[in-house]
Amino acid sequence: MYVPILESRLKMTTNERQLSEVLSEFARTMLTEFPIQRILDHLVRRIVDIMPITGAGVTLISESTSPHYVAASDDTALKYEKLQTVLDEGPCVAAYRTGNAVAIADLREETRFPLFVARALEAGLGAVFTFPLCQGDMRLGALDLYRGTPGPLSDEEMVAAQTLADVASAYLVNAQARSDLLDASAQATAVSLHDALTGLPNRILLLERIEHALLGRRRSEKIVAVLFIDLDGFKRVNDGFGHKAGDDLLVAVAGRITRMLRPSDTLARLSGDEFIVVCEGLDEEEQVERIATRIIEVIGLPFKLGAIEVDLSASIGVAFACAGNDAEQLLHRADVAMYQAKRKGGAHHELIDVREQELTEYTDTLQRDLGHAIGRGQLRLEYQPMVRSADDRVIFIEALLRWDHPDFGPISPGVLIPLAERSGAILEIGRWVLEQSCRDRHRWENKTGDEDLMMSVNVSPHQLMAPGFVGTVKRALATTDTRAEHLCVEVTESCFVHDAKRALAVLSKLKQLGMLIALDDFGTGYSSLSYLRQFPVDIIKIDQSFIADLTENGASHHIVSKTIELAHLLNLIVICEGVETAEQDRQVVALTSDHGQGFFFSRPMTAHMLDETVGAAEAAWTIAA
Repeated sequence: MYVPILESRLKMTTNERQLSEVLSEFARTMLTEFPIQRILDHLVRRIVDIMPITGAGVTLISESTSPHYVAASDDTALKYEKLQTVLDEGPCVAAYRTGNAVAIADLREETRFPLFVARALEAGLGAVFTFPLCQGDMRLGALDLYRGTPGPLSDEEMVAAQTLADVASAYLVNAQARSDLLDASAQATAVSLHDALTGLPNRILLLERIEHALLGRRRSEKIVAVLFIDLDGFKRVNDGFGHKAGDDLLVAVAGRITRMLRPSDTLARLSGDEFIVVCEGLDEEEQVERIATRIIEVIGLPFKLGAIEVDLSASIGVAFACAGNDAEQLLHRADVAMYQAKRKGGAHHELIDVREQELTEYTDTLQRDLGHAIGRGQLRLEYQPMVRSADDRVIFIEALLRWDHPDFGPISPGVLIPLAERSGAILEIGRWVLEQSCRDRHRWENKTGDEDLMMSVNVSPHQLMAPGFVGTVKRALATTDTRAEHLCVEVTESCFVHDAKRALAVLSKLKQLGMLIALDDFGTGYSSLSYLRQFPVDIIKIDQSFIADLTENGASHHIVSKTIELAHLLNLIVICEGVETAEQDRQVVALTSDHGQGFFFSRPMTAHMLDETVGAAEAAWTIAA
């Protein structure tokens, strides 16, 4: 008798010790951030370790929802938990509703749950013991213990199981309170970071987003831009229709702008009628201009606010991120740009890029770095096709110089060319552009067999007037095995102003080689019709400012029409720049322009992108607009 009693006492001590360990584990996690699911999964597995059962599960139940599974020790236990959930019947449901434990030592003798019993017996269940999860008057669900063979649990085991259920209930209540507190905190944080009217990020969150974008720029070297949007005449809406209409208008504006943006862009409301867009991860500056144009267009559409209709416009200022910028500086510069747009008309929606002003602070650095740009592979060319109106065939391709500075990002030609001229680097850069563009043209000719393909290269006044320029062109043609008839030199009218005699001599020599001469940006700057008579010009490129207003401005329409008519009388080729819409294309074709160039046909492309386009073409390379 002595040995069995001793073994029984030792066994009880071991069970108590195991139970104590499990309870200690729960106590240590009561104030932790462990998720409920993780803790309950651990609980059901540990119960199987210390209790004479084959499986365990927990089901949470509430008055407003059906029972739903939370945790199970294995797939078999999960099957029994789901069975009770689906049938809405079983010891789990009964324990939850009555608040009392349900013990079924032999499932074959159970009559209270006929649907559950039939299915559970078929699945191999022999016994089940269920304990309510309660905390005071609050009922949460139930803890189920499963056995594969019939047989009761001892009184001590029933007490231990109920203790575990009570501890689990306390944990669930504690975890739910913690979750509610976190939700309330998160909600309060969200309120503090968002505009109450529109729900958009406010200034605090906006500055965080800008800083995040600036960090990303340093890693990826992508372009980051901030657009500062101010609604023109918004005060008139408030004064004329009341603040309720003004609020409705701001919400409507926010909705329209949001639909124009990419998923990666951020729209914020700064204050009043000021909105900010943060664009990050951009490959080219033209993307920002397109986004700004779309915003201006949608804001320009009438707003219907109940019984009233409101017309609105916007001014937009743009600032591009540069080395050393922080969020406040970038936002301030975009603000400055916006006010410049306001001063220039506002409703004209002039897009102002203030980055060139910023870069003037770093002129010495840029000038020094430019001297090494070619050797370091920072210069590259992009190409934009010009499409012949008669058959959409590409006859001309314009080479466009780009400088990707490692710290300042893409440097616009408006900054690059003056720097190159002042430093004297323009001559070496010009030579590189000629040779590289001719090599690319030769490669495309070989791919398509199109011997008529013309490469058009921009030449600055300083470059044109430099001693030995004609010799540089000859060497470039010889080095790349390019015929002069396949090269077109684009010059602006400013070349003729400072030294017309010298310009005439250089252009005449280029003509003698067989090259074409194009007069770029015709109609702006120092325009004079006499240039067409005095200088050996073959092509005039009508400036995009006239094409932009072609469909709306009668004066622009007449100017373009008469310019084309005059050019044809002088046997000149006409190319219209800045064709961006189908309607503009239709009009320039109707006005008998020979070629069109602009985003409607193609944006500037890298040589690699153009390689793929040319590679897909046959003998005559065309672009379907």
